Amino acid sequence: MPRVRALEVFRLRLPYGRRPESILIRLTDYGGMTGWGEVVEPAVGHGSLDKTWTVLAESLAPALIGVDWEHPHDLGRPLPGGSATDMACWDLWARMRGVPLAHALGGSRTSLTATVRIGADRSLESLVGRVNRHICGGYAHVTLDVYPGWDIEPLRAVRLAYPGLAISVDAQCAYGEAEIEQVAALDAYRLTAIERPFAPADHISHAELQERVAASVAVEAHTVPDLTELTAAHAGRALLLKPQGFASLQEVRRAHDHCVASGWDIVCSGGQGTGLARAATVAVAGLPGCTLPCDVTQPPRSAQIVTPAVGASGGVVAVPLTQPGLGHLVDEDRVRRLAKDSFAM
Repeated sequence: MPRVRALEVFRLRLPYGRRPESILIRLTDYGGMTGWGEVVEPAVGHGSLDKTWTVLAESLAPALIGVDWEHPHDLGRPLPGGSATDMACWDLWARMRGVPLAHALGGSRTSLTATVRIGADRSLESLVGRVNRHICGGYAHVTLDVYPGWDIEPLRAVRLAYPGLAISVDAQCAYGEAEIEQVAALDAYRLTAIERPFAPADHISHAELQERVAASVAVEAHTVPDLTELTAAHAGRALLLKPQGFASLQEVRRAHDHCVASGWDIVCSGGQGTGLARAATVAVAGLPGCTLPCDVTQPPRSAQIVTPAVGASGGVVAVPLTQPGLGHLVDEDRVRRLAKDSFAM
């Protein structure tokens, strides 16, 4: 039976991009076993890392230290720190039982096909060159960012250069309901999926688009009730599943099961951070319903605090099945070097 005797929380500024921040949680039980969780700056949602930090400092210890529980499901909800705390509890629980997190969640896959997301470029030639580099690196699937003014031409250029390449597009909600015709025209380039074309609440436009295209329209949801509304409205045929956007891995599993029952595919995608959140994304992507290529191309390997680094090799992501829990060792010395603040209880 897990019982947390100590915890540490770290706030890190990460050495890449625009130096995003991340909060790590380390739980230690009375036998010395540890579990780790992470929340990444873009995944906090309506709050902020400052708010999350305050909640953790005030509420995490009373919620966990000395509390007996048989399974992460048994802990009160919502947990202080949300998905990060839940992730740490799952990691601790799985490590204590000697099972990989992927198996604990119900996954069965040993490897995953990966996609790589490619943003807009300064020219079509430069974009095609970037795609070529990823293909040479082993990727068989790419996801291109599109928006009004950068959609048909870049897609045509990539498709002409690579007729057999599997391609999805991600619009990040850039189109309005009056632009359905424009989005539907992208389907002529034999797409796997059209991700997030319209505002999340615009179920009607998503449903109309799905009726007009062969590609799966992929929508994003962060609760099972929201997902239920989307499937009932036929507002797509795939879920862009970001595990950190849900309150718990139990809810992630429920969302997965609902998609399977509804005949929907799943694209599993993670945050940036230190690699810990990505490791949880890989575990979720091992579930049988996660049928579309997953996105675990970030963060850069050089910026991660886990060994082995989380990412794709030759366009394939290995699911760690020989180590318990998340399946990665944490470089605690590097965590402390990167930490801009921390506390222990």
